[in-house]
Amino acid sequence: MGNRLSKIYTRTGDRGTTGLADGARISKSAARIQAMGTLDETNSAVGFLLAQTFASSALRATLVDIQHRLFDAGAQLSMPEHEFINDDHVAALEAALDDLNADLPPLKEFILPGGNAAAAACHIARATARRAERDLWRMAEEEAPGEALLIWLNRLSDYLFVAARVLARENGGTEPTWQAGLKGPAE
Repeated sequence: MGNRLSKIYTRTGDRGTTGLADGARISKSAARIQAMGTLDETNSAVGFLLAQTFASSALRATLVDIQHRLFDAGAQLSMPEHEFINDDHVAALEAALDDLNADLPPLKEFILPGGNAAAAACHIARATARRAERDLWRMAEEEAPGEALLIWLNRLSDYLFVAARVLARENGGTEPTWQAGLKGPAE
């Protein structure tokens, strides 16, 4: 593949529009562009998570795959006539989620984001994925982004939640849990 971006600034977006892959120009404030931006943020958050230290090579491999699928999701929004995320991707993510969740104890308390740096980074990625899902549903009120993509993104945040639980428990760590009505130091 040749150089895709030989010049970083093009000035084509200086008037508040941006180009889709099919050549169409739309407002930078359009729901589609908002969703694309939040998918990019999610991919960046997953990249930050991958930069953390953790032991599981299976988790790392799934997160790398997720980054590629997030790029595919952005491509799907940029090329509305194509579907890059399909039911097979949903099934694969569900299988990875089931494998990751198999050895975890049942939840009895609400989990606080944190535990260690990797778990905290995973919670940031999870929260960003949830925002991307909300943005895609907002877009779906005007134009369909693809049913499998919406489902896959919902499963992604579930996967990242379970991954954060696994990461918090690495090396004998624990998951911080919410304590209702806990009095703080100022009380």
